[in-house]
Amino acid sequence: MKKIIGINSSPRLKGQASKLLDISLKAASLQGVKTEKIDLYLYRIEPCIGCVSRDQRLCRFPCVIKDEANKIMDKILESDGMIISTPVYWYSPPGHLKNLIDRMTALENMIEIEGRSLLEGKVVGVIAVGNDSGAYSAASQIASILVTMGAAVPPWGIAFYARPEPADSNKSILEDAANVGRVVAKMVNMLQKIEWYDPDILNSIF
Repeated sequence: MKKIIGINSSPRLKGQASKLLDISLKAASLQGVKTEKIDLYLYRIEPCIGCVSRDQRLCRFPCVIKDEANKIMDKILESDGMIISTPVYWYSPPGHLKNLIDRMTALENMIEIEGRSLLEGKVVGVIAVGNDSGAYSAASQIASILVTMGAAVPPWGIAFYARPEPADSNKSILEDAANVGRVVAKMVNMLQKIEWYDPDILNSIF
C-alpha cells in the first residue's frame, strides 16, 4: 500500500496548521493510501552546517549531525508522498521546518554521489496558514524548494489561508486542504517509479 506522511510544522500541536493537515490526511486516506502524521516540534532538528559548501561529496544521507532529522528523513524515504502544513512566520515557514528542509539537502545531494536525488518523484503537497499576509509566499517557497530537490507537486497541491478568523470555520480553506490530500494521493497512485533527471543528458545533445 502506498503511504503519505503529513508533517505538522507548527509548535501548536492542535493549532490551525495541525487541523488542516488532519483533514488533508483524511482525504488522502479515501484514495486508498496509508497515512502517518508527524508533529515536527517533537523532534530535535539542528541547523544545517553547510557540508556541501566545503566539499559537495560530504553532504550525503544519512546526515552527519547526530539529532533526530535522520529519523524524519527515514520516514520520508519510506513514503511515496508527503504533505507539509505550516504556520506563517514573516512570509516564511518557521525556523524548525526550515532546518529540516535545509537538512534534506542530504537527500537531494545524493545525485552527486549515487546519480539520483533520493527525493526524486516524491509527491508533495503544501498547506500554509496564518492570520496575516504571507501564506502564499510561505507555501510557494516550500513547494519551489522541494521541486528543485526532485519532488513533484500535483495540480491543486498548494493551499493557503491568511485571515484572522479561525481556518476551521472557513469552508473554502477546508475544501482546499482536503483537496491537497486528495491530489497528492491520486498522483502517488498514478506515478510510476521512473528516472526523471538525467545528469548525463548533455552527452545526448552535444
